[in-house]
Amino acid sequence: MSGWEIFWIVLAVALAAGAFVLSFLTWRARHLVRAPHPAGPVPTPETERRLVAFVANPSKPDVAALRDPVERACRGLGLEPLWLETTVDDPGTGQARAALEAGAEVVVAAGGDGTVRAVATALQGTGTPMGLLPVGTGNLLARNLDIPVTDLARSLEIALEGRDRPIDVAWLRVTDAPSGDDAAEVGTDHIFLVIAGIGFDAAMIADTDTTLKAKVGWIAYFLGGIRHLHGRRLEAHVELDESRRASMKLRTLLVGNCGRLPGGITLLPGALVDDGILDIAAIDTRGGVAGWAQLFGEVVMQGLGVQPLSTTKIGRIDHTQAKHVEIRVPGGAQAQVDGDTVGIATAIECRVDPGGLVVRVPRTITL
Repeated sequence: MSGWEIFWIVLAVALAAGAFVLSFLTWRARHLVRAPHPAGPVPTPETERRLVAFVANPSKPDVAALRDPVERACRGLGLEPLWLETTVDDPGTGQARAALEAGAEVVVAAGGDGTVRAVATALQGTGTPMGLLPVGTGNLLARNLDIPVTDLARSLEIALEGRDRPIDVAWLRVTDAPSGDDAAEVGTDHIFLVIAGIGFDAAMIADTDTTLKAKVGWIAYFLGGIRHLHGRRLEAHVELDESRRASMKLRTLLVGNCGRLPGGITLLPGALVDDGILDIAAIDTRGGVAGWAQLFGEVVMQGLGVQPLSTTKIGRIDHTQAKHVEIRVPGGAQAQVDGDTVGIATAIECRVDPGGLVVRVPRTITL
């Protein structure tokens, strides 16, 4: 094992240890939900109560303790809570549709990125706002909307009393896939609100240990990615807006609606969640771990608004934008949407639906 590989493993272990400490320090904030201060007079019993639905993922360890304080907070504001739990067979779409039929004025996704995607699938195009109670691993959309991921009391306050803001909705469709048990389902549309990708990022997610992820959070993805640092480069053929075409060798190709990731990393610094445009990043490395190390440094620098000075690169990230993207990868590669793998695909296409979803955001946010 080379010195670079040992360095990378030690760095990942150190980050994992840091995650344990962070989890301990934020435990109370994630488990004790305060009732938001009422914005106006407390309604009388004769006042018609407004319905707020919570689509909750019971597999998340924080969710069981949330129900009672959440319902108390709602009733303190004169709101009638409706608590609906997801199942293995229905991760939240059916429950969100049931909430719409019941007349909910807002539907809150209480879970991780998968629950958010499922609820958004039902709410997109309806005009009914989606609130967020982020209790998952990545909590990607919450991070990009400046909704706190370690203060559930504040997140609940935003979900109940924040302002409504339309954001774009993006879709990934698998148009071709190889045969096999891991093959993606051709013709299925997968909603994503943050980032989709094909290549290294999806393979890393697919190989992340779920038990470890539950214990240390998003740091587990780093450990899952170590085994793919020396993976093959992909041959990708890309078409943008049915006019621009390019072929390239790369490790992964990302299509983003917005670009902020855990750990303070901004992968797509120019991406805006409401500009009606998809941001594309082609990522490539050579030279093993050294290439990945240089790439990581470049990502950190671009997130700070600093352009890398080196002209000799063994790791690089190239950006462009489009409204429609078609990607072909001969031989196939894993694909993912917002941290959920969809299987191995040989061709995918992504499109954007401008302003397709209304979300509850902090009143002071500027997207």
